[in-house]
Amino acid sequence: MTITSNEQLTVTLGSSGVTPEDVVAVARHDARVTISQEALDNVAKVRAHIDDLATSDVPAYGISTGFGALANRHIPNDLRTQLQKSLIRSHAAGMGPAVEREVVRGIMFLRAKTLASGRTGVRPVVLQTMVDVLNAGITPLVREFGSLGCSGDLAPLSHCALVLMGEGEATGPDGELYGTAGKPAVAELLAQHGIEPVTLAEKEGLALVNGTEGMLGMLLMAIADIRLLLATADVTAALSVEALLGTDQVFLPELHAALRPHPGQAASADNMLRVLSNSPIVASHRINDTKVQDAYSLRCAPQVAGAVRDTVDHAALVASRELAAAIDNPVVLPDGRVTSNGNFHGAPVAYVLDFLAIAVADLSSIAERRTDRMLDPARSHGLPAFLAGDPGVDSGLMIAQYTQAGLVSDNKRLAVPASVDSIPSSAMQEDHVSMGWHAARKLRKAVENLRRVLAVELVTSARAIDMRTQMSDGELTPGPAGTAVLEVLREVVQGPGADRFLSPELEAADRLVGSGAVRAAAESAVGILA
Repeated sequence: MTITSNEQLTVTLGSSGVTPEDVVAVARHDARVTISQEALDNVAKVRAHIDDLATSDVPAYGISTGFGALANRHIPNDLRTQLQKSLIRSHAAGMGPAVEREVVRGIMFLRAKTLASGRTGVRPVVLQTMVDVLNAGITPLVREFGSLGCSGDLAPLSHCALVLMGEGEATGPDGELYGTAGKPAVAELLAQHGIEPVTLAEKEGLALVNGTEGMLGMLLMAIADIRLLLATADVTAALSVEALLGTDQVFLPELHAALRPHPGQAASADNMLRVLSNSPIVASHRINDTKVQDAYSLRCAPQVAGAVRDTVDHAALVASRELAAAIDNPVVLPDGRVTSNGNFHGAPVAYVLDFLAIAVADLSSIAERRTDRMLDPARSHGLPAFLAGDPGVDSGLMIAQYTQAGLVSDNKRLAVPASVDSIPSSAMQEDHVSMGWHAARKLRKAVENLRRVLAVELVTSARAIDMRTQMSDGELTPGPAGTAVLEVLREVVQGPGADRFLSPELEAADRLVGSGAVRAAAESAVGILA
């Protein structure tokens, strides 16, 4: 990824491949995509093998035959353009709400990356048109349901391919919708940006739809989001330790790297120890603490968050392998052979998507347990019930915990694996599918829920700490990291007091967590967190 003189992010498709950061830059930040001349030349060279097969008497799947269960029908030359058009039109059969713009852009960029590999056999014009559509800010309308995560993300990719043909539905860079009843056609939108619709030749329709780009793009973005939230989870957990008069001694490095050498656990413990460093609250009871041990939700926070970290690292390894792949069926091998394969099966990606959903659910669960403990006067070590200004008259954060519990419950439901389910399709030709697209869709929701759960814990722990400070006449204050976080939070969320309309404050805290501001505030005091 490079940055031009006008600070425009630019990503180049070529022999060096792309990185997860490139995918996020294109999907979320509208980075401009270019294609190296080397890649274009290679795509043209490989296309010659497809042209040879198109004129051969030897049947070739997707070139001179039908698709899926119809692969045994020979398609004459004069119907092959129609074959490709029919494939895209029939496979663009998605239903339901439109998926997010960033997901669609991720799908298109990743498929362009695969086309640029020279293993799919498309003409350079097809690759260039897809990149031109991306750079114009045109976003095909992709429906949520339609992919089984096998034979690629067929319906989502077909909705994207249909736009390259000047058909289907899409939004322009201004968000205006084209292609639906009463709206201008997509061809008109392309024309506004100087883009000529593509007439697909042999193999090209298949090459546009036979990949795992949908589930991979969502995996890469989820990994980026979870990594941001993991550091924030360590911060909110540490604030809860302060609020509940917990000890920092269980986070000492000699208890982690040496005794139980999981790297994620050591990283989370180090984060929490640093956030708690120089905390007057923690120091106040370090010697005369009557508690033998803190509750699991405090004491075991690094073990849980650390396991999530290690799970994310495993998912990132799988994603890196998938990102280096060139998935299509059939595929053009370096020696020119065109051969069928099963690399479009989404199992590797689907499994880690489900694994991450399980980990996210558990991280949500332990955060909610800390929140509940701070609101319960029987377990909060002197804090008022529900952190209310006047308990009984005021309800404090009682219902905020209800909301958090609802989010956690939703994440437990979303943790049920999608990849263990398979519904045969295409007249039993495609008799085992991955459901990876569905695993990705539910993971996105789970990550959103986790962010909101952490926002509630942040609001709760901050209020509890403020109450500790008030009750001690200013003696019990958080450490430098906690102080920095509370200062940022108090810009958008008020401190303790009488009951007030709470939803806007929780939403503001959610935005703060999602922006990375909570992590940044803590890092301003103790340095970069893992």
